[in-house]
Amino acid sequence: MKGFNRPTTMSPQAMIATSQPLAVQAGLEILKSGGNAVDAAIATAAVLNVVEPMSIGIGGDLFALVYQARERQLYGLNASGRAPAQASLQDYRQRGFTEMPTEGIWSVTVPGAPRGWAVLLKRFGTRSLDQLLQPAIDYAQNGFPVSERIGRRWQSLAAKLAREENTAKTYLPNGQAPRPATIFKNPALARTFALLAHEGLGAFYEGEIAAEIVREFQKHDGLLSLSDLKEHQVNWVKPIHTDYRGVTVYELPPNGQGLIALLALNIAAGFELSQLEHNSAAYLHQLIEVMKLAFADGRHYIADPEFADIPIEQLLSQEYAAQRRKLVGENAGLNVTYGSPEGDTAYITVVDEQRNVVSFIGSLFMPFGSGITVGDTGIVLQNRGSLFSLDPQQANRLEPRKRPYHTIIPAMAFQNKLPWLSFGVVGGFMQPQGHLQLLCNLLDQGMSLQEAIEAPRFRFFEGRQVAVEAGVSPEAQEGLRARGHELIAGDGSFGGAQAIIIDPASGSLWGGSEPRSDGCAQGY
Repeated sequence: MKGFNRPTTMSPQAMIATSQPLAVQAGLEILKSGGNAVDAAIATAAVLNVVEPMSIGIGGDLFALVYQARERQLYGLNASGRAPAQASLQDYRQRGFTEMPTEGIWSVTVPGAPRGWAVLLKRFGTRSLDQLLQPAIDYAQNGFPVSERIGRRWQSLAAKLAREENTAKTYLPNGQAPRPATIFKNPALARTFALLAHEGLGAFYEGEIAAEIVREFQKHDGLLSLSDLKEHQVNWVKPIHTDYRGVTVYELPPNGQGLIALLALNIAAGFELSQLEHNSAAYLHQLIEVMKLAFADGRHYIADPEFADIPIEQLLSQEYAAQRRKLVGENAGLNVTYGSPEGDTAYITVVDEQRNVVSFIGSLFMPFGSGITVGDTGIVLQNRGSLFSLDPQQANRLEPRKRPYHTIIPAMAFQNKLPWLSFGVVGGFMQPQGHLQLLCNLLDQGMSLQEAIEAPRFRFFEGRQVAVEAGVSPEAQEGLRARGHELIAGDGSFGGAQAIIIDPASGSLWGGSEPRSDGCAQGY
């Protein structure tokens, strides 16, 4: 396979994979010291907040799937944030907005990640918060060398970071974005983590940090209040699933877009993809058209389920998939518009010695989120509110205390009622497309895990616009054009995957990590 140059990582006892090696090491040390998969995931997420700050942080949100081996039970957590109680369509229109802003205070919802960390630890954790935050505190206080791809990404965002004083002071030391290998320190974030370690994660929603967040909103004429923070809760949810080629694939229900991945798999199941050459024009055409249909349904239905009636059972029925499959023709069909901003997100997967499994994803949405850093805390606020609609006819319209459409989606696949694959693919609206392609690579094309991750990808944007990576042959690209697809440049927008397979025969762990990012899979 072109570009295949990294072996699948294998280990007998435990494993972790994510997008930055220092974060991997932090989680691995927790596992080696006897911590479980949830402990390791939270320690890793905290370090990622320091070493990959454009992607993930306590000013953002998270979703997680947690498999408890002793109970043989899969749990889902939705720790996404809600709009302020005072937010309304009328208010935004009076302020001159015709669509949701993509940056600034008006794009921010309540950060859900700290509450998510707290409920995960309370239910499943075995280590103290102080222990889990210590690696992140150390890297923030004493510094770390900025890794290669993260450094280049950081430099590309300098103009955004310079727009807000607090953000520039924290993330542009000496007025410059740190280059790869530069030692970067974040003492403000170190103090914040130390405070949380001492007082607990609830201190984010009440007390000193909450007051700082509200002051930041007031400074920018925003709407969030202390009661919005204090009353914010996250939700345990029942994962949704479908079967594909003998495995059961689990995603989280809306307001996330995991439903789109399952819809796409249901439609794709009716095609004999294993009989087609991988990434040939015919193969890519079918998957692109499948994704369009799934995105069309997602745009129509996905919203906060507390505000909308979403017919998930009907949408995931085989009868519905058969109806949608009939719409896939020989040429590019349905023109779907769903919005295509690029998201910066970090995904973590962990399997511990007891075979507890965590599929964990956290995000600020766009790189460095809203661009706003809270005072001298180092906390960057996400911009998830930008995915609300200001169209009153849309299910995903802005309403008080409502959660927006969310792009971040952790996943697992089971064989014989046991976890087989824990995986995620970051990249905004690339995520369900990455889930489909990774599973097809494994189950239809028979690739190894690392090969399936490294294989060239496509990304559907909107209308008939599609990008394909350089490894897709000129013949396949010409075949797509002949079918009516409009090929556009998509450099850097093909997502980033991390995954672990639990081998059903031997019980050993096989880890794969994205060569398009700085990360790795490691175990022992």
